[in-house]
Amino acid sequence: MDQVKPTAIIPFVPGGKDFDRSRRLFRALGFDEIWADGGYAGFRAGGAQFILQDLDHPAFANNLMIRIEVADLDRWWSEMQKKALPDAYPGFQIKAPQEFPWGREAHLIDLAGVCWHVGQP
Repeated sequence: MDQVKPTAIIPFVPGGKDFDRSRRLFRALGFDEIWADGGYAGFRAGGAQFILQDLDHPAFANNLMIRIEVADLDRWWSEMQKKALPDAYPGFQIKAPQEFPWGREAHLIDLAGVCWHVGQP
């Protein structure tokens, strides 16, 4: 039997109650929307990729955590604060970087309730 080699996992992320608003939020966060088809849209920033889907189901959001890495967490945090995204997207939350046993991270809670862990490599 050939050895199984893992490849990158591209998660499906629920869009929440307003798919188009979620698409705008992820573009504002700096992700590039590289394709869209019906109720799906593909996003990428650097090596991070995901597929946003027009779905509002708490079972998906409550069990989904995604980690993305940025080159400089403090710089990223500063840029996010300038954008005032929680004001522009009520329900979106962004939490300042803090130390955890596994490393320093900031957290985003998107419009569907998915927790995004943002850290440095």
